[in-house]
Amino acid sequence: MVGEHHGFAAIVVDGNSGRTIYARNEHELRHPASVTKVMTLYLLFEQLEKGQLRLDSPLMISGHAAAQAPSKLGLQPGETISVENAIKAVVTKSANDIACAIAENIGGDETRFAQMMTRKAHALGMRNTHYENASGLPNARQITTAYDLAILGRAIQDRFPRYYRYFSTHSFAYNGALHRNHNHLLDRVEGMDGIKTGYTRASGFNLLTSVRRHSHHIVAVVMGGTTAGARDRIMAQLIEQYIGGGASTRTAAAITEDNAAEEVAPAPTAIAAIERAPAVSEPVAERQPERSSYAAEEPAIDSETAVGSIPRHATAPVLKEKVERAPQADAAAQVRPAFVSGVQKRVAEEPAVTEKKGRGKTAEKKSASSPIADGSTSGRPTKGITVATTTPAAIRSTTNVAKAEAARPTKPGWMIQIGAAEDPAKANELLSRARSQLQGFPATARSFTEKVQKGNETLYRARFAGLEEDSAQSACKALKRAGFACFTTKN
Repeated sequence: MVGEHHGFAAIVVDGNSGRTIYARNEHELRHPASVTKVMTLYLLFEQLEKGQLRLDSPLMISGHAAAQAPSKLGLQPGETISVENAIKAVVTKSANDIACAIAENIGGDETRFAQMMTRKAHALGMRNTHYENASGLPNARQITTAYDLAILGRAIQDRFPRYYRYFSTHSFAYNGALHRNHNHLLDRVEGMDGIKTGYTRASGFNLLTSVRRHSHHIVAVVMGGTTAGARDRIMAQLIEQYIGGGASTRTAAAITEDNAAEEVAPAPTAIAAIERAPAVSEPVAERQPERSSYAAEEPAIDSETAVGSIPRHATAPVLKEKVERAPQADAAAQVRPAFVSGVQKRVAEEPAVTEKKGRGKTAEKKSASSPIADGSTSGRPTKGITVATTTPAAIRSTTNVAKAEAARPTKPGWMIQIGAAEDPAKANELLSRARSQLQGFPATARSFTEKVQKGNETLYRARFAGLEEDSAQSACKALKRAGFACFTTKN
């Protein structure tokens, strides 16, 4: 796609010896996307191991969690989900609302939980990883490397063998819906036991895997694939090329945590350094047209198209950069970051939207309820850097949509609620995005926000009113299919 640059990076580590047997751009900064959720589950597994939570413990869904952008399970504020079902929803559906709920139930709020995630990453030796959220939704400060993800992939199965098995879950049924695992290689590659896919427009297609075959064990990472199919083919080729090249007995010590590790946050430096480094555009596979809808996890794909050409035992590897060395974490500090979104140059076909605030800074309009585009920032950019944010087509025209009324309409009828947000602006964005999703949205539908107080938390419900019962039910069903957490109620 014109104007997009997904930096390619990959690594294969021998799980038995700890030796890196293939690497390419393994220390260069990338966005993890939904592979972030592996760390979210790492901290959840810790709580289970300590007895602070049980598999049947209920996790409360807040308004903030319910308002997360798709992919999501669609639970309403005040509902609960068991820990075990939450794990399965994150592994298969890659549900952003459930990842956020996990964060809030453990850390109190998602920001504090992200700080816990970052501290844990540094304690494990993931020196170039920084988290801002629990789901992997786009944030320019949320960064990692292929090298760091390989550490996490090895650590989580060494530390939590009892719970790691959930990463091989093929499908998950919940509330009458069946959710299939996005990692299609689970069915195609012999010995694969997980673990997680990820996709945003800024990151490209990512995959962290673990494969055990005939006493051999490898952990492999591919980041920045141009399509899901290209990423899967590359991963399958790497696995077949290197699965037999490692040790057949375990000699590597388990990865341990250094709780005294310096809690550095590399993101600001990375964002500044990107101005000096060219973006990486890796021709890893023939590019295919981009799907029109934005998703925080990879878009729905035809599994036959994506992976049908992957042999179980590929014999013609296309990647030949073999590296036989012990992992060197300190080398990361020597590497100039080559790909972090937020300051990429734009092309004429992709109009940029910026909101400047004095002293050379750029502020971003963040929303917990709507997706953030490729090149977005966290709202805390480095001083002196102007960041261009490209808005996806689905929410590009919000300035032309009338603002939602603040008061509840008094006319009897039916209403649709599509979510709740922490302030009216975010609720209005949610209403605008919902209206843009439906062709022929009922002309009588009047949008409004409604302030509610729940304990110490103030929320603004995003609602449409002035509907007949049948049209409300029909519109709500369509919105649910589009990923909104929708329900109807009588006014």
